[in-house]
Amino acid sequence: MNTLVPLPIYTDLFYHFTLVICILLIFNCFTRDLTLTSNRKFISGIAFLVFGLVLLHMGLRPVNYRFGDMILYYAEFVNIMNGNPPKGKVEYLFESMMVFFAGFRAPNLFFFTCAALYIIPLYIACKRFFKDYWGYAFLMMVFSFTFWPYGVNGIRNGIAASLFLLGLSEPKTYRKYIWFIIALFFHKSLILPLVAFVATSYYRNIKMYYAFWVLSIPVSLALGSVLEGFFLGLGLSEDQRLDVYMGEFDQDNEGVELKIGFRWDFILFSAMAVLSSAYFIFKEKMKDAIFQQLTSVYLLANGFWILIIRANYSNRFAYLSWFMMGLLLVYPLLKYQFYKNQNSVLGAIILFYFLFGYFLNVVLV
Repeated sequence: MNTLVPLPIYTDLFYHFTLVICILLIFNCFTRDLTLTSNRKFISGIAFLVFGLVLLHMGLRPVNYRFGDMILYYAEFVNIMNGNPPKGKVEYLFESMMVFFAGFRAPNLFFFTCAALYIIPLYIACKRFFKDYWGYAFLMMVFSFTFWPYGVNGIRNGIAASLFLLGLSEPKTYRKYIWFIIALFFHKSLILPLVAFVATSYYRNIKMYYAFWVLSIPVSLALGSVLEGFFLGLGLSEDQRLDVYMGEFDQDNEGVELKIGFRWDFILFSAMAVLSSAYFIFKEKMKDAIFQQLTSVYLLANGFWILIIRANYSNRFAYLSWFMMGLLLVYPLLKYQFYKNQNSVLGAIILFYFLFGYFLNVVLV
């Protein structure tokens, strides 16, 4: 457990550290050519440094209410240490991992393992997708405004999304589904991107997925409450968490501030990946089957979130697509040559993406 960093600045230190790394990365983007071997080695070195320091900082954090749901995970961990069975959710792998470490009475090792399962798959996925340029993509993932919250607060969801991304990077189809199933047994919400992946494997007209995303906005504006009631009526509400996220919830009794309503700010953020991918697919005529499927999965998952955007904690539904956004934004620029000054264009995208999260998590809090 890290006791060197005072708790009041523990989270802020992460964001200020990434700010320094972002400045260093942007300076490099505007002064060096993307394809230089020395540039690739430099970015990889920076990314390895960030990988190690962030893993230690996140994984060795103290158990404290400042990290959101971490304190609830700890309470369940202590309950298991005291001889009580786990709650019996369908996330068997996560529960089994908790039981295993509870047997050794090692909560700190448990949380470090959670951080490792969250960060290491991102590293592997970036290496598979982008080879020598993996450092840009990995830093883009760390710069996401959802990265820290889903590593320390929405822990199960964060791990599951990282494992799902690892599956997406697998070259063999059967290996993809193995990782997808493992992800589901960490958090069953990953059924949404899984269904989207299956759908896009058989129906590949990407124009229809863009149309679905665009139409989801007016449909949600007109029928949002009806749609939320429909999903609750499917029998899924036996899951208490779904009742909390989509149904009636007593905010005062729970002592939390819910993020509810039609979130235009979140839609505009989501549109970054929609507009960027559309530009490269339709304007630049980029032919890449992997990118088109990743984009299609994003459009389906994000469009579904828009349909139920008024739900409690709507950002948790949005995360089921947002965890892919960083890769979608840099994928074309790391795989193909479009501009003479491509490293500068890449730097501008990274800077804008980072500043969104930095202002949201640091400046505006």
